[in-house]
Amino acid sequence: MPVIAMNQEMGSQGKFVAEKLAEELGLEIVRHEIIDHVAQKMHLRKSALQRFLTGKAGLLERWGTDEASLALFKVEEILELAAKGNVIIRGWGATHVLRPIPHIPCVRVGAPFATRLKWLMNSLGTDDEDMVAEEIRHSDAAHRANMQHQFGVGWGEPMQYDITLNTERLSVSTCVEMIKELLKRPEFKETPESQTKLANLTLEYHVRAALRAHARTADVKILITADSGKVRLEGISASTEERHDITEIVGHVPGVKSVDNKLKIMKYTKMFPASKT
Repeated sequence: MPVIAMNQEMGSQGKFVAEKLAEELGLEIVRHEIIDHVAQKMHLRKSALQRFLTGKAGLLERWGTDEASLALFKVEEILELAAKGNVIIRGWGATHVLRPIPHIPCVRVGAPFATRLKWLMNSLGTDDEDMVAEEIRHSDAAHRANMQHQFGVGWGEPMQYDITLNTERLSVSTCVEMIKELLKRPEFKETPESQTKLANLTLEYHVRAALRAHARTADVKILITADSGKVRLEGISASTEERHDITEIVGHVPGVKSVDNKLKIMKYTKMFPASKT
Protein backbone atom coordinates (compact mmCIF):
# COMPACT_ATOMS: atom_id res chain seq x y z
CA MET A 1 0.00 0.00 0.00
CA PRO A 2 2.22 2.83 -1.22
CA VAL A 3 2.22 6.11 0.67
CA ILE A 4 4.11 9.14 -0.62
CA ALA A 5 4.56 12.44 1.21
CA MET A 6 5.15 15.28 -1.22
CA ASN A 7 5.98 18.94 -0.84
CA GLN A 8 5.98 21.26 -3.81
CA GLU A 9 6.61 24.93 -4.47
CA MET A 10 4.05 27.06 -6.27
CA GLY A 11 4.72 26.96 -10.00
CA SER A 12 7.01 23.92 -9.81
CA GLN A 13 4.51 21.60 -11.59
CA GLY A 14 4.43 19.39 -8.53
CA LYS A 15 0.67 19.05 -8.99
CA PHE A 16 1.21 17.37 -12.35
CA VAL A 17 3.89 15.08 -10.96
CA ALA A 18 1.44 13.94 -8.27
CA GLU A 19 -1.40 13.49 -10.75
CA LYS A 20 0.63 11.41 -13.19
CA LEU A 21 2.14 9.34 -10.39
CA ALA A 22 -1.32 8.71 -8.90
CA GLU A 23 -2.69 7.68 -12.29
CA GLU A 24 0.12 5.21 -12.96
CA LEU A 25 0.12 3.66 -9.48
CA GLY A 26 -3.60 3.83 -8.77
CA LEU A 27 -3.22 6.13 -5.77
CA GLU A 28 -5.48 8.75 -4.25
CA ILE A 29 -4.21 12.33 -4.01
CA VAL A 30 -5.02 14.27 -0.86
CA ARG A 31 -4.33 17.92 -0.30
CA HIS A 32 -7.20 20.32 0.36
CA GLU A 33 -9.44 17.58 1.80
CA ILE A 34 -7.49 17.63 5.07
CA ILE A 35 -8.73 21.10 5.87
CA ASP A 36 -12.36 19.94 6.12
CA HIS A 37 -11.75 17.66 9.10
CA VAL A 38 -9.29 20.02 10.79
CA ALA A 39 -11.66 22.98 10.54
CA GLN A 40 -14.48 20.88 11.97
CA LYS A 41 -12.41 19.78 14.96
CA MET A 42 -11.29 23.34 15.63
CA HIS A 43 -14.83 24.70 15.24
CA LEU A 44 -13.64 27.14 12.57
CA ARG A 45 -14.97 28.01 9.15
CA LYS A 46 -13.02 26.30 6.39
CA SER A 47 -12.50 29.65 4.65
CA ALA A 48 -11.07 31.23 7.81
CA LEU A 49 -8.63 28.37 8.34
CA GLN A 50 -7.61 28.50 4.69
CA ARG A 51 -6.83 32.21 5.00
CA PHE A 52 -4.77 31.54 8.11
CA LEU A 53 -2.73 28.82 6.42
CA THR A 54 -2.03 30.98 3.37
CA GLY A 55 -1.01 33.97 5.47
CA LYS A 56 -4.05 36.05 4.46
CA ALA A 57 -5.96 35.99 7.76
CA GLY A 58 -6.92 39.23 9.46
CA LEU A 59 -5.84 40.13 12.98
CA LEU A 60 -8.96 38.72 14.66
CA GLU A 61 -8.72 35.47 12.68
CA ARG A 62 -5.09 35.06 13.68
CA TRP A 63 -5.97 35.62 17.34
CA GLY A 64 -8.81 33.13 17.07
CA THR A 65 -6.70 30.33 15.63
CA ASP A 66 -5.03 28.00 18.11
CA GLU A 67 -1.79 26.97 16.38
CA ALA A 68 -1.12 24.14 18.84
CA SER A 69 -4.50 22.56 18.07
CA LEU A 70 -4.01 23.16 14.36
CA ALA A 71 -0.67 21.35 14.34
CA LEU A 72 -2.04 18.46 16.41
CA PHE A 73 -5.16 17.88 14.33
CA LYS A 74 -3.16 18.17 11.10
CA VAL A 75 -0.76 15.48 12.26
CA GLU A 76 -3.66 13.23 13.27
CA GLU A 77 -5.27 13.56 9.83
CA ILE A 78 -2.01 12.92 7.98
CA LEU A 79 -1.25 9.80 10.02
CA GLU A 80 -4.80 8.49 9.55
CA LEU A 81 -4.51 8.88 5.78
CA ALA A 82 -1.09 7.22 5.74
CA ALA A 83 -2.38 4.30 7.83
CA LYS A 84 -5.07 3.63 5.21
CA GLY A 85 -2.41 3.54 2.47
CA ASN A 86 -2.51 3.99 -1.33
CA VAL A 87 -2.22 7.75 -1.14
CA ILE A 88 -0.10 10.73 -2.10
CA ILE A 89 -0.33 13.42 0.58
CA ARG A 90 0.60 16.83 -0.80
CA GLY A 91 1.69 19.59 1.54
CA TRP A 92 0.41 20.09 5.11
CA GLY A 93 3.81 19.22 6.56
CA ALA A 94 3.31 15.56 5.61
CA THR A 95 6.97 15.20 4.66
CA HIS A 96 7.92 16.09 8.24
CA VAL A 97 5.15 14.14 9.97
CA LEU A 98 5.77 10.91 8.03
CA ARG A 99 9.55 11.06 7.97
CA PRO A 100 9.88 8.70 10.97
CA ILE A 101 8.08 5.94 9.04
CA PRO A 102 10.76 3.99 7.11
CA HIS A 103 8.65 2.87 4.15
CA ILE A 104 7.25 6.31 3.27
CA PRO A 105 9.39 8.39 0.88
CA CYS A 106 9.42 12.15 1.43
CA VAL A 107 9.63 13.99 -1.88
CA ARG A 108 10.14 17.65 -2.73
CA VAL A 109 9.35 19.04 -6.17
CA GLY A 110 10.82 22.47 -6.85
CA ALA A 111 12.43 24.77 -9.36
CA PRO A 112 14.32 28.10 -9.37
CA PHE A 113 12.19 31.18 -8.79
CA ALA A 114 12.58 32.45 -12.37
CA THR A 115 11.43 29.13 -13.79
CA ARG A 116 8.40 29.02 -11.53
CA LEU A 117 7.55 32.63 -12.39
CA LYS A 118 7.66 31.99 -16.12
CA TRP A 119 5.63 28.80 -15.90
CA LEU A 120 2.94 30.34 -13.68
CA MET A 121 2.62 33.43 -15.90
CA ASN A 122 2.08 31.17 -18.90
CA SER A 123 -0.37 29.03 -16.96
CA LEU A 124 -2.40 32.05 -15.86
CA GLY A 125 -2.18 33.72 -19.26
CA THR A 126 -0.90 36.99 -17.83
CA ASP A 127 2.04 39.29 -18.46
CA ASP A 128 1.79 40.90 -14.99
CA GLU A 129 5.15 39.70 -13.73
CA ASP A 130 5.05 41.70 -10.50
CA MET A 131 1.67 40.29 -9.49
CA VAL A 132 2.68 36.67 -10.11
CA ALA A 133 6.07 37.13 -8.43
CA GLU A 134 4.39 38.55 -5.35
CA GLU A 135 1.97 35.61 -5.24
CA ILE A 136 4.85 33.12 -5.36
CA ARG A 137 6.79 34.97 -2.66
CA HIS A 138 3.69 35.11 -0.47
CA SER A 139 3.05 31.39 -0.92
CA ASP A 140 6.67 30.50 -0.11
CA ALA A 141 6.62 32.71 2.98
CA ALA A 142 3.38 31.14 4.24
CA HIS A 143 4.79 27.61 3.80
CA ARG A 144 7.99 28.54 5.63
CA ALA A 145 6.08 30.16 8.49
CA ASN A 146 3.67 27.24 8.90
CA MET A 147 6.44 24.64 9.00
CA GLN A 148 8.52 26.68 11.43
CA HIS A 149 5.72 27.67 13.79
CA GLN A 150 3.91 24.34 13.88
CA PHE A 151 6.76 21.84 13.58
CA GLY A 152 9.92 23.83 14.30
CA VAL A 153 11.62 22.81 11.04
CA GLY A 154 12.74 24.63 7.92
CA TRP A 155 10.46 24.12 4.90
CA GLY A 156 13.39 24.00 2.49
CA GLU A 157 15.78 22.05 4.72
CA PRO A 158 17.34 19.41 2.38
CA MET A 159 17.59 16.73 5.07
CA GLN A 160 13.81 16.78 5.47
CA TYR A 161 13.48 14.99 2.12
CA ASP A 162 14.63 11.68 0.62
CA ILE A 163 14.69 13.12 -2.88
CA THR A 164 14.42 16.63 -4.36
CA LEU A 165 13.35 16.95 -8.00
CA ASN A 166 14.15 20.09 -9.99
CA THR A 167 11.58 20.57 -12.75
CA GLU A 168 13.77 23.14 -14.46
CA ARG A 169 15.89 20.20 -15.59
CA LEU A 170 13.58 17.22 -15.19
CA SER A 171 10.32 16.62 -17.03
CA VAL A 172 7.17 15.59 -15.19
CA SER A 173 7.51 12.08 -16.65
CA THR A 174 11.12 11.80 -15.48
CA CYS A 175 10.13 12.93 -11.98
CA VAL A 176 7.42 10.28 -11.89
CA GLU A 177 9.80 7.54 -13.01
CA MET A 178 12.37 8.54 -10.39
CA ILE A 179 9.78 8.38 -7.61
CA LYS A 180 8.58 4.99 -8.85
CA GLU A 181 12.14 3.70 -8.80
CA LEU A 182 12.59 5.05 -5.28
CA LEU A 183 9.54 3.06 -4.15
CA LYS A 184 11.18 -0.14 -5.42
CA ARG A 185 14.31 0.31 -3.35
CA PRO A 186 14.77 -1.91 -0.27
CA GLU A 187 15.00 1.14 1.99
CA PHE A 188 11.31 1.84 1.28
CA LYS A 189 9.98 -1.68 1.53
CA GLU A 190 6.94 -1.88 3.78
CA THR A 191 7.60 -4.31 6.63
CA PRO A 192 5.61 -5.51 9.65
CA GLU A 193 7.90 -3.35 11.79
CA SER A 194 7.28 -0.19 9.75
CA GLN A 195 3.53 -0.90 9.68
CA THR A 196 3.52 -1.26 13.45
CA LYS A 197 5.44 1.98 13.87
CA LEU A 198 2.88 3.83 11.75
CA ALA A 199 -0.05 2.22 13.58
CA ASN A 200 1.41 3.11 17.00
CA LEU A 201 2.11 6.70 16.02
CA THR A 202 -1.38 7.04 14.53
CA LEU A 203 -3.01 5.77 17.72
CA GLU A 204 -0.83 8.06 19.83
CA TYR A 205 -2.12 11.09 17.94
CA HIS A 206 -5.71 9.88 18.07
CA VAL A 207 -5.28 9.88 21.85
CA ARG A 208 -3.66 13.32 21.85
CA ALA A 209 -6.43 14.72 19.65
CA ALA A 210 -9.15 13.20 21.84
CA LEU A 211 -7.67 14.82 24.95
CA ARG A 212 -7.33 18.16 23.15
CA ALA A 213 -10.94 18.03 21.98
CA HIS A 214 -12.34 17.78 25.53
CA ALA A 215 -12.56 20.94 27.63
CA ARG A 216 -11.57 19.06 30.79
CA THR A 217 -8.30 17.79 29.31
CA ALA A 218 -7.48 20.27 26.53
CA ASP A 219 -4.50 21.72 28.36
CA VAL A 220 -2.87 18.58 29.73
CA LYS A 221 0.75 18.02 28.78
CA ILE A 222 1.75 14.40 29.33
CA LEU A 223 3.86 11.73 27.69
CA ILE A 224 1.78 9.31 25.60
CA THR A 225 3.11 6.13 24.02
CA ALA A 226 1.15 3.48 22.14
CA ASP A 227 2.17 -0.11 21.48
CA SER A 228 -0.24 -2.41 19.63
CA GLY A 229 -3.29 -0.86 21.27
CA LYS A 230 -1.74 -0.51 24.71
CA VAL A 231 -1.44 3.13 25.74
CA ARG A 232 0.89 4.30 28.48
CA LEU A 233 0.46 7.71 30.13
CA GLU A 234 3.28 9.37 32.08
CA GLY A 235 3.71 12.78 33.66
CA ILE A 236 1.89 14.91 36.21
CA SER A 237 -1.84 15.49 36.58
CA ALA A 238 -3.23 18.53 38.36
CA SER A 239 -5.79 16.55 40.38
CA THR A 240 -7.33 13.15 40.98
CA GLU A 241 -10.36 14.26 38.97
CA GLU A 242 -8.22 15.25 35.99
CA ARG A 243 -6.32 11.96 36.17
CA HIS A 244 -9.65 10.11 36.08
CA ASP A 245 -10.91 12.22 33.16
CA ILE A 246 -7.76 11.48 31.17
CA THR A 247 -8.08 7.75 31.74
CA GLU A 248 -11.76 7.77 30.79
CA ILE A 249 -11.25 9.76 27.57
CA VAL A 250 -8.24 7.73 26.46
CA GLY A 251 -10.06 4.48 27.15
CA HIS A 252 -12.83 5.42 24.72
CA VAL A 253 -10.51 6.19 21.79
CA PRO A 254 -11.08 3.61 19.02
CA GLY A 255 -8.14 1.20 18.85
CA VAL A 256 -7.15 1.55 22.50
CA LYS A 257 -7.15 -1.88 24.15
CA SER A 258 -5.77 -0.91 27.55
CA VAL A 259 -4.57 2.17 29.43
CA ASP A 260 -1.54 2.05 31.72
CA ASN A 261 -1.94 5.28 33.67
CA LYS A 262 1.33 6.20 35.38
CA LEU A 263 0.34 9.84 35.94
CA LYS A 264 1.30 11.30 39.32
CA ILE A 265 -0.92 13.77 41.14
CA MET A 266 0.48 17.25 41.69
CA LYS A 267 0.76 17.78 45.47
CA TYR A 268 1.18 21.54 45.66
CA THR A 269 -1.15 23.03 43.06
CA LYS A 270 -1.06 26.46 44.73
CA MET A 271 2.52 26.80 43.59
CA PHE A 272 1.28 26.70 40.00
CA PRO A 273 -1.48 29.29 39.50
CA ALA A 274 -2.27 28.03 35.99
CA SER A 275 -2.97 24.48 37.18
CA LYS A 276 -6.46 23.13 37.69
CA THR A 277 -7.57 22.48 41.27
